[in-house]
Amino acid sequence: MSTPGATSVLSRLRRTLAQQLGVDAEAGRGTWLLRLVFRQPPPGQRDWPAWWAERLARRLRVELAVAEGEGMGTWLKRIFFRPHRRRVRLSANLRSARHHRGARRRSMLLGRLGHWLAPVHGIAGRAGHAVTSKLPSVPWARIGERVNHWSSGLDRVPHLKPVILLLALMVAVGFWTTPLPIADQFRLFVAVLVVMVLARRIPGRWPTMLMVSLSILMTGRYMWWRVTQTLNFATPVEALFGYLLFAAEIYTWIVLFFGYIQTAWPLNRQPKPLPDDTDSWPTVDVYIPTYNEPLSVVSPAVLAAKSMDWPHDKLRVYLLDDGSREQFHRFANEVGVGYLTREEHRYAKAGNINHALSMTSGEFIAIFDCDHIPTRSFLQTTMGEFIADPKCAMVQTPHHFFSPDPFERNYDTFMRIPNEGSLFYGLIQDGNDFWNATFFCGSCAVIRRAPLMEVGGIAIETVTEDAHTSLKMHRRGYRTAYLRIVQAAGLATESLSGHIGQRIRWARGMAQIFRIDNPWLRKGLTFFQRICYSNAMLHFFYGIPRLIFLCMPGAFLFFGLHVFAADALSVMAYVLPYLFVSGMANSRIQGQYRHSFWAEVYESVLAWYTVLPTTVAFINPKKGKFNVTAKGGLIEQEYLDWATSKPYVWLLALNLCALVAGIVRIFTTQRDEPATVLMNMVWALFNVAMLGAAVGVAKEARQVRVSHHVPLVVPATLVLPDGKTIACRTENYSTGGLGIILPESMELDRGSPLGVALSRGDIDYYFPAVVARNSGLHLGMKFEEWSYEKETQLIQCTFGRADAWVRWEEELVPDAPLHSFVEVIEMGYQGVLRLFDACLDAVEAAVVRRPRRSG
Repeated sequence: MSTPGATSVLSRLRRTLAQQLGVDAEAGRGTWLLRLVFRQPPPGQRDWPAWWAERLARRLRVELAVAEGEGMGTWLKRIFFRPHRRRVRLSANLRSARHHRGARRRSMLLGRLGHWLAPVHGIAGRAGHAVTSKLPSVPWARIGERVNHWSSGLDRVPHLKPVILLLALMVAVGFWTTPLPIADQFRLFVAVLVVMVLARRIPGRWPTMLMVSLSILMTGRYMWWRVTQTLNFATPVEALFGYLLFAAEIYTWIVLFFGYIQTAWPLNRQPKPLPDDTDSWPTVDVYIPTYNEPLSVVSPAVLAAKSMDWPHDKLRVYLLDDGSREQFHRFANEVGVGYLTREEHRYAKAGNINHALSMTSGEFIAIFDCDHIPTRSFLQTTMGEFIADPKCAMVQTPHHFFSPDPFERNYDTFMRIPNEGSLFYGLIQDGNDFWNATFFCGSCAVIRRAPLMEVGGIAIETVTEDAHTSLKMHRRGYRTAYLRIVQAAGLATESLSGHIGQRIRWARGMAQIFRIDNPWLRKGLTFFQRICYSNAMLHFFYGIPRLIFLCMPGAFLFFGLHVFAADALSVMAYVLPYLFVSGMANSRIQGQYRHSFWAEVYESVLAWYTVLPTTVAFINPKKGKFNVTAKGGLIEQEYLDWATSKPYVWLLALNLCALVAGIVRIFTTQRDEPATVLMNMVWALFNVAMLGAAVGVAKEARQVRVSHHVPLVVPATLVLPDGKTIACRTENYSTGGLGIILPESMELDRGSPLGVALSRGDIDYYFPAVVARNSGLHLGMKFEEWSYEKETQLIQCTFGRADAWVRWEEELVPDAPLHSFVEVIEMGYQGVLRLFDACLDAVEAAVVRRPRRSG
């Protein structure tokens, strides 16, 4: 026991120390420890050590789950035995983040940068407004009209076009081959860039042609420099890597030039009218081939096809069931359509259709994939072309998808950024149509029976039977047409693995056609038809070039190999103009259908998987088989598809290691070439962004809806249980329910019975339903007492409406290259974070032995 005298001495000592340290004698241990290290500041100054210590203590209490007033024992226990909590995700929830920032905000990163740079942006904006207000406004639309007027006048001058093209070629050759000092090369780039920026503001096709011409000039100049100045390598190893890169670039140049020709002048064909006398309209057989898809996916397409506006005695719908399922047979009998199956299931979809051709007799064949739901106006829109042109063998319409593909769902870009197929169906096929090179895409098309039988039916030699069939018809002199009017819509692939499987089949089939029926080696095609078909086939050979571009920075950063026999300044002087100008030209041509830099993401995802199928098919075209694309599946839990993403992870690790090697090299062994090191590091960093985006796509988001909700705003009538009716409008629909916007909030409990009336023209249809959700003005309804008759009526009022997909392009945000670049960089950053999250989940599952949980 302590004596009173000892206690008094300790008290005096405590008061003395407290006075010296500037603390209260009754303060806690934390304050005493703080003042032993940090003395109290002079009066009037902020006590920063105390402020930081308080924040640190608060953070530690949260992390260790220690309540206020807990003793030292609790702190020690929590340090060694922390309570289990759900780990905070490194990657963002893109859907939630964009919801809070507004539907039109395309990039969270741009939002952050805009917030940080708001003062600078405000000053710059005010200065720019002050300058532009003093300058005369430029009537860009009027300039575009004048350019079109001048071009129309020049078109009437005989023999002028060949003379202009010849002079342009002579000027181009001189432009490509004239050497310039580096400083003048940069000045040339600035001058061309100014012209490109001005031309981009002028509407119309001729400014677009000017931008394409400047791109060809700068690309040709870069090509000439590459061939004459950069292929002198010091060692055989450098020559090997250098020529690999050069070969990959040659491929990109060919595809670039062919693409410019292919999309130079989209035809934008309009529907031709039909005769007034419906008795003269031809007979049409509608084929809906199916193999293993569920009936819930197939039935809407069958019922919609049966409801198309066409004389009933001239329209016959056939369900081609290659799975020979009794359930489908009963369904066909119940709804009144033909049912065809076969004993030998050879040649997959092509064999299924050819078998149906032998069993039917319609003058025309309309073909739909079993998930594509046609509108009521499909035949009236397409058939006029055949009557106007007896040599027309096929009319193709776009493939439109009312559900998101893996890129759109996993990155939440649906109806905000054009999907992967938009470029083909929005621009390329329309450009093909100008050269009479539109080809059959397997669905949403009508084919004249006689030419189809003349070429032996649907082609069976390759797994892309559709394109091969149209190639055969073009060789025989028949014409095809493309109507860029969406007249049917279907389901996109649900998973990345399914998406890749579909693209592998396309790549294999196009390589097979290129090998066995090359457009350049057989008669019957025009020069421009050969270019259009060749570009479609060469596109799928991008696997090897893309992998070369993804790996090549490591050649210098790891081993010091110079793949360009030129200094870094010269490389930038020629590479930057080529890339910038071609990027701006492509943005002008393709921006409505594909945003800048997204092609690199798509190719990075698919490159690894298309290399082997295209190579094998090119060597041995008989290898490979048709694989059916799965549709209508569910993804109950989000997960990273490790099997699919493995190649991206390895390539990502390679480029990250290359960046580390570059940092080491720039401070140690390569101090004499800092610009070269930095240039390769920027290249590797760009690859990291592309590969990070590829990994991020493999993080499959949940998909738990059996029926996808499609936006639709049309008048509707809500029928309450007491018979009272309320005028309202629809918000969205699916095959299982309807979203309604009410004029005012209503007290409707979940499960309450009610009904809704929708109209098709002058006919009203009533649908009994129950309340599925009620949130203020937004009411969700689930249909009850369902039958095929009711499903047919719903399709006629929704999917089958003639105007169902008329405004689909208006929902897309126009391309802005800088915004798109930031968007892709952000996707890459989020993809890397998703990879880290998945790795931590795997470690936690293995070590803690707990099931993985979504963040």
